Amino acid sequence: MQTNLLWTGIEYHSLENCLVNRVDDGVEITSTILGTYDHIIYQVDYFIRLNSSWETTYFEIESRHSNQGIRFVFESTGAGTWMANGNVLPEFEGCMDIDIPLTPLTNTLPINRLNLKPWEEAEIQVLYLDLLRQEIKPVRQKYARVSEKVYHYENVPNDFEADIIVDDMGFVVDYPTLFKRTAAVKSRYPHSIPYMQ
Repeated sequence: MQTNLLWTGIEYHSLENCLVNRVDDGVEITSTILGTYDHIIYQVDYFIRLNSSWETTYFEIESRHSNQGIRFVFESTGAGTWMANGNVLPEFEGCMDIDIPLTPLTNTLPINRLNLKPWEEAEIQVLYLDLLRQEIKPVRQKYARVSEKVYHYENVPNDFEADIIVDDMGFVVDYPTLFKRTAAVKSRYPHSIPYMQ
């Protein structure tokens, strides 16, 4: 099953075309984001591979802005251990998910992985990739399912929070002040392949 999603970024003045492809052993996601922020035009292309439990096992990201190009390729056991170029990255130990602030897609990763019941909550550690500031760090976040399709998200310690509306598959429909979904259709594109390979 394949889903093509289009999001408009409100704060980041962006448009994202995201393709989510269900494969035999999990999920593969390929996406391109174009936008402008603080007088800078940027482009981000990313590929994420998940196992059947929505645990992130691989991602690669390429971003272009401020006359620079940056590329990251990370692998994971799916249990919070991360590697780059075959080397273990102890500073990210325990980060189960990744968070790219320029896309609401990465909110779907913990939402589907945790599979919370209404009124359940969980605090997690994520690998946070702020591409515009060229910063990668571990951060703590909290998700609480407040109704069937609404999740309350907050940073830990709390300096930001929002109620995120999702659809039946956990994809973000409305992320107040940040993102609005403008389209979601079933598609049949050829098998999703990392564009950078």
